[in-house]
Amino acid sequence: MALKAFATPGPLGDGWLEWDYGMAEDDLVERLLGIEPGSPLAALRLQREAIRQHAQGAWRELVLTQVPGGVSSRERAAIALAVARQQGNAALLAECEALAAQVGAPPEGARTEVLLRYAAMVAEAPERCGQADIDALVAAGMSSQDIVAVTQLVAFIPFQVTLLAGLRAMQEEARA
Repeated sequence: MALKAFATPGPLGDGWLEWDYGMAEDDLVERLLGIEPGSPLAALRLQREAIRQHAQGAWRELVLTQVPGGVSSRERAAIALAVARQQGNAALLAECEALAAQVGAPPEGARTEVLLRYAAMVAEAPERCGQADIDALVAAGMSSQDIVAVTQLVAFIPFQVTLLAGLRAMQEEARA
């Protein structure tokens, strides 16, 4: 099932995303991997339902949130896209590209540059992040809560890539 999004007026002028999940919430991982209900892999995932729900909930709250706080939906989509591009998973990259196309690009400028530079650094080499990087985010108008949300989003995309790779390997092994 594909998600349908529509924008409503938001505090940052770019709108909040609202998602129409229909009867049942779309599961990103199952959709990207083509996991069919009732398949052995679907059954395995249901054995760890809490993990499945938390992974989908994190995607929903970090990327698709209806209450973006000080980090707009456009900024979140751009960050997810940048990190997905860096991580190299084609399916997740396509998902993030579609999301970014749907919500639009964030405004060009220093804030977006700072956010994307921070996202790239944290995804690639988080140990390089220092106080000056946090100060740059604060100078760009971000609160501590916003910085935590961005950092969680940046960390979540590589987690998704790892999860997708592991489940894809299980799919391929089952087919062999």
